Amino acid sequence: MPKRIRRNHTSEQKAALLKRHHVEKVPVSSLCDETKLQPSLFYTWQRQLFENAAVVFDGPPKDKPSARERELEARVAQLEAKLSKKDAVIAEISEEYVKLKKELGEP
Repeated sequence: MPKRIRRNHTSEQKAALLKRHHVEKVPVSSLCDETKLQPSLFYTWQRQLFENAAVVFDGPPKDKPSARERELEARVAQLEAKLSKKDAVIAEISEEYVKLKKELGEP
């Protein structure tokens, strides 16, 4: 009896087969016959898909900020810089005001 060669399917191939079954309603038996795949393997892939489906809805990983978060952080930094500049101007004007009051002898 010749040895069977183990085939490795890419994640794209697995997803395509599962999509054909769920979206296009192709029967599992037809898919398995077409690709010479054991139905038990197909159902294993399907189980893995459903067990890990929640990850898709969790959003991007927490260690990496999304594009929107980066945009908002940049906006916050810009506004903080603007506020800092205004604070410096107010401090300078206040200092001149106090100095002028002292020169004029007002309490």
